[in-house]
Amino acid sequence: MTTLAVSLLRALKAHGAREIFGIPGDFVLPFYKAIEDSRILPHFELSHEPAVGFAADAAARYHGGLGVAVVTYGAGAFNLVNPVAGAYAERSPVVVIAGAPGAAERTSGFLLHHQARSIDTQLAVFREITCDQAVLDDPAAAPGEIARVLQSARERSLPVYIEFPRDMVNVPAAGVPQLKRRPTDAEALAECADEVLARLAAAKSPAIIVDVEIRRFHCEQRVAALARKLGIPVVTTFMGRGLMADAPDVVAGTYLGAAGDPHITKLVEAADALLLLGVIISDTNFALSQRRFDPRRTVLAIDRQVRVGHHLYADMPLDDLVDALIARARKAKARRSVRRRPKIVYPRKLKLDDRPIRPSDIACAINDLFDRHGVMPMAADMGDCLFTAMEIENSALAAPGYYAGMGFGVPAGIGVAAATMKRPLILVGDGAFQMTGWEIGNCRRYGLDPIVVLFNNASWEMLRVFQPESKFNNLDDWHYAAIAPSLGGHGERVSTRADLVAALERAVKRRGTFSLVEVMLPRGQTSDTLARFVTGFKAAREKAARATAAKTAKR
Repeated sequence: MTTLAVSLLRALKAHGAREIFGIPGDFVLPFYKAIEDSRILPHFELSHEPAVGFAADAAARYHGGLGVAVVTYGAGAFNLVNPVAGAYAERSPVVVIAGAPGAAERTSGFLLHHQARSIDTQLAVFREITCDQAVLDDPAAAPGEIARVLQSARERSLPVYIEFPRDMVNVPAAGVPQLKRRPTDAEALAECADEVLARLAAAKSPAIIVDVEIRRFHCEQRVAALARKLGIPVVTTFMGRGLMADAPDVVAGTYLGAAGDPHITKLVEAADALLLLGVIISDTNFALSQRRFDPRRTVLAIDRQVRVGHHLYADMPLDDLVDALIARARKAKARRSVRRRPKIVYPRKLKLDDRPIRPSDIACAINDLFDRHGVMPMAADMGDCLFTAMEIENSALAAPGYYAGMGFGVPAGIGVAAATMKRPLILVGDGAFQMTGWEIGNCRRYGLDPIVVLFNNASWEMLRVFQPESKFNNLDDWHYAAIAPSLGGHGERVSTRADLVAALERAVKRRGTFSLVEVMLPRGQTSDTLARFVTGFKAAREKAARATAAKTAKR
């Protein structure tokens, strides 16, 4: 027998957690002491709960295990709602552990501090944004509850919620069992794989589209092997950018519809069979598609289901499906679409002159930097910094491409650093930095030294492109580089292309402290990719409006 807290920590590690992110508070202090005393998992303390959630999410995305966020009751846990909602939307297995009042406090007759409507309001809220929940109020049942919830997080790649009353932390408890993986029906799997392969074999120009689930379920290398065996090209979604970076021979690029490379758009939209692996059918991925996908020619595998045309196979894990496809596929002859697979040329060799910097110049400078010093893992916030990332050579990237929650970038970069023990490159806009950028001040005590490229146009530029007449898009210039030393790092402000390249070179060579390169951008300037996206989005919106008006007129 050990304590329930130690049993929980050991179970987290056994299920793939590698670190904990959190903020202490009175209801979670006993569990914090157990984290510190046990040393079972390293702990990273941040400054505000949203950053805790973003960091845990990014860590899970990078190492493929569980992200863990530990907070106090009420005031702490409710601050996690937005990042956990984003993790749910983007299928990231974050384990929320929230301290809670003990039994005596629950029955005291008092309204408790941090309590909202009722003592269980917090649990009710998290039921909406997690796939499984447990309240550890019974020491005998708790190990089984923990096992069930952690299994749900792993098998569904979705957030889960564990509420830990503070009077239960040190009670004796048995170890947490590790439940066996639920078996897949072998006959159904074989039938599903054969049907998928038959459709692909009958097609003249098939393609594979991949999204985040292939990383969540450790399928990237296997999908590459499948694509090579079948001779079918692969593209990523916007949200899946950075997937399969180690397989450039099969990944043609990123599909962005009307906003993307026309060769990639044609490859996808002219395909007569599409295999969508782990793809979220969202507006950010497909709103700019110039052609609706025919469900009769589409296979969609996500959330343990496979839809082949109008046939649905339930309880079909993605990794099992990919394995079955590899095992049952015959090696295909080289297809014309593969032999002539388009090669995207990413911008390089930025001119070292005194011209003002454009967002696409940043992508060019980073490509040059990676060519000289090697690729770095990346995290990006929402906004033009993420669209600029589409112009950087395909490399590992964590970003909120679907949920589009701002404030992700800097804490996500801290999560990436903790998860990989590598130095990350963080792309963030000035608006998002005002939300969570100050978390960069926590790097010094943990020995982290990310490079932050801050896009400063003193503007909500992503909003300006859709509504340019509004004055609320204007932000003040906070001189972020000048603040960096007080946060324990080094800052430089640059406004020309030559200065940008020099500052990035100095940042790479500077180790042991974070480097913030504040890039001054003219208002109204956007990356080439965002400009195409906005044009395509407006055109799609106008087309939809005309179609709606035509339907209304017929009534």
